[in-house]
Amino acid sequence: MSTLVRGRRIGGLYFSGRELRDLLVAWLALGVAFMLFFVGGTAGFDRLLAAGILLPLVVSLVTAGIGFLLHEVAHKVVAVHYDQVAEFRADNGMLFLAVMSALLGFIFAAPGAVHHRGRLTVREHGHIALAGPIVNLLLMVAFVPALLVGAALGSDLLVLVGERGIAINVFLAAFNLIPYGPLDGKTVLGWSKTVWAVTFVPSVLLVVGLVFGIGVGFGGPF
Repeated sequence: MSTLVRGRRIGGLYFSGRELRDLLVAWLALGVAFMLFFVGGTAGFDRLLAAGILLPLVVSLVTAGIGFLLHEVAHKVVAVHYDQVAEFRADNGMLFLAVMSALLGFIFAAPGAVHHRGRLTVREHGHIALAGPIVNLLLMVAFVPALLVGAALGSDLLVLVGERGIAINVFLAAFNLIPYGPLDGKTVLGWSKTVWAVTFVPSVLLVVGLVFGIGVGFGGPF
């Protein structure tokens, strides 16, 4: 399959054929997984079929899918800035687990990672790790207009896209900043405790606010 996808230069950044394929596979798999998660797994199949599969899938690809995609591209951009050889590689086993867990009504997604090689300082490692969560926080802000415009126009679809885009990207930022294992937070903390705290604490507070206070989340027709 990899021979069918040619490498391309996009915005000054080179993506190999295999990398483009892996990004596409991960994006589609996460779109399917979050679509299933949003309806409660197999328990929500009837509701999913009633709504039609295409629109719920597009909503998931635009919210969860883009949040993941740009998170990984951000890692690559900063790594290349520091003269690294960097490429995303999908973890097909974990993508399968994401879809299977979504069928059960919860989701566990670790779709892959950007691998890079070359000599780096601790600060440069920290910058590369921080880039993904920062992009998710910026995407959270970018989805706010969809929510506001949707509310003003009475568009349930735009409101849903705005709510899910905000909630998913806040969660992605907070989760990836946890200082544990292979997550970005461990590398950021190892570089700068101050930077880690300034990004992680507000992200967690936003997640708490969305879940328990503001009520923005995963509701909607599908």
